[in-house]
Amino acid sequence: MFWQQLVNWVNLGAMYALLAIGYTMVYGIIKLINFAHGEIFMFGAFFTWWFMAALSLPFGLAALVGVILATLVGMGIERVAYRPLRNAPRFAVVISVLGMSIFLRSMARIIWGAEFQVFDVDVGIGPIHVGSVVIPFKKVLILLTSLVLMVALSVFVKRTSLGKAMRATAADSEAAEMMGISANSLIVLTFAIGSALGAAAGILYAINYNSIDPFMGFNAGMKAFAAAVLGGIGNIYGAMLGGLFLGIFEGIGAGYVSSMYRDAFAFGVLIMALVLRPQGLLGEGGSRE
Repeated sequence: MFWQQLVNWVNLGAMYALLAIGYTMVYGIIKLINFAHGEIFMFGAFFTWWFMAALSLPFGLAALVGVILATLVGMGIERVAYRPLRNAPRFAVVISVLGMSIFLRSMARIIWGAEFQVFDVDVGIGPIHVGSVVIPFKKVLILLTSLVLMVALSVFVKRTSLGKAMRATAADSEAAEMMGISANSLIVLTFAIGSALGAAAGILYAINYNSIDPFMGFNAGMKAFAAAVLGGIGNIYGAMLGGLFLGIFEGIGAGYVSSMYRDAFAFGVLIMALVLRPQGLLGEGGSRE
C-alpha cells in the first residue's frame, strides 16, 4: 500500500515542480512573482480539452496546440500586466497581476462554464505490475513527461547561450545589459518557457484527475508557489526539489492523517521548513547553479 501511494505522491510532486519552475524563473529574472501563473496551468488543460472535444483532435496534437496557446497567454500577461509597470512600485505590479489572474479566471468561466469538465484520455496501454504494486500507465506517462521536461530545461539553462544569458541576467541584470544582453527579450523568453511548463503541468494534472474546472489553477498555483519558496525562490533546481517534497508531504498527510487536512499539512510543512531555513532548501546559503 505504501509503495502504491508513493507513486501517486511522486507524480503529484512532479506536477507541482513543473508549475513551480515558472514562478521561480520569473522571480529569478525580474524579482517579482507571477500570480497569474496558475491560470496558465488551467488554460493549458482547457485548451487541450476544447480541441479534443470540439475539433476531435488526437490528444498529442491537442496538447501541443494547448501548450502553444497557453504560452501565448503567458507572454500576453508579461506584455499587459508587467511591461508597462516595469519601473512602477512593486505594489502596483502585484495589484496588476492579481487583476489579470481574476480576469483570466472569469474569462474561462464565461467561455467554458464554471462546472467540472471530464478530461478522459485513453493512453492505450494497460497498467504496469511491479510486485504487488499496480501502476496505471498514465502515471508512468506523467512522471516520465515531467522528468523529460525538467531535464530538457536543465540542459537548456546550463548548455545554451540563451540559458547562460538568463543566468547572467538573474545574477546581475545591469552587468548583463552592459554585456549586450537584451533584458526585454530574456524576460519574454522566461515567461514563454515558464508558461509552457505550467501549461504542460496543467495537462498532466488533468490526465491524473480526469477532470478540469476554471478554479483548478488557483489551489495548484498556490501550492506550486509554496514549493518554489520551499526550494529557494529563484533557484530552478530548488523548485524541482521543493515540488517533489511538497507532493510527498501532502500525500503523507492525506494518507496517514486525513484527506481533509492535506492542504493544511502541505503549507504547514512549508512554514516549518522556512522557520528552520528561511532561504529555502537551495536558496542563498545553499547550493546554487
